[in-house]
Amino acid sequence: MRKHTMGLLAMAAATTLTLSACGGAEVGGEPTDGATDGGAGGGDTIRIGIKYDQPGLGLQDGDTFTGFDTDVARYVANELGYSEDQIEWVETISANRETALQNDEVDMIFATYSINDERKDLIDFAGPYFVAGQDLLVAADNTDITGPEDLEGKNLCSVTGSTSAENIKNDYAEGVQLVERPGYADCATALASGAVDAVTTDDIILAGLAATEQNAGKFKVVGAPFSEERYGVGLPDGSTDTCEEVNAAITKMIEDGTWEELVASNTEGADYTANAELNPPEPDACA
Repeated sequence: MRKHTMGLLAMAAATTLTLSACGGAEVGGEPTDGATDGGAGGGDTIRIGIKYDQPGLGLQDGDTFTGFDTDVARYVANELGYSEDQIEWVETISANRETALQNDEVDMIFATYSINDERKDLIDFAGPYFVAGQDLLVAADNTDITGPEDLEGKNLCSVTGSTSAENIKNDYAEGVQLVERPGYADCATALASGAVDAVTTDDIILAGLAATEQNAGKFKVVGAPFSEERYGVGLPDGSTDTCEEVNAAITKMIEDGTWEELVASNTEGADYTANAELNPPEPDACA
């Protein structure tokens, strides 16, 4: 774990926040069914849903969890009164995020979780804590592709089931050749071999992929995002109090410089800069 994050998490937790997946969270409430007794700082654990397979954002390596989402989650959990050994990481894939919150499988989710009205009908969101945009990953020495319009007649990789590449075909380059792979690591392999000319998804996901040890120096993010994805913290429906606590933590993280440090450290080597017009974001008012 990074030295800065370790320092944050070493602070003794001053308060205990108990989360309820059904009726929201109340500071100082009774332990929920999902909590377990016996930890530092008050006894309960907090269950946080993350991705396990996204380098630079949420990645599991044995018992270690790394990435921007996990680091933000650690900071927020610490501000809510939980030390790191009170965090229970739960794998939360994209298709099951709302279900995990509704079924009391997690207390909150940090997993490149874009805020939209359809999801807000089912759950609550705090944040956003980052605003991503769809972008392109190309070879480090590529000078031909500077945006989606340059993909006419070229091969573009995205993961199976994603709409990212289809968006480019429909809106920017009708003649692009779409190539699907099971995961972004597979797309990166195809890009390295020259089988495809570019990979597309959210810019910070691409940056995390480029920043891995095996990809260091091979790729670059084009840096011309053409969509807006506001990453929020997923919470159970009715979590207004918890939302306000999380937003306060996000605001503090931005103001004390930690947000900038975490973006930089998790994308180091990717030649990536977050969109300064949209980042760092100001959290929305809680409903």
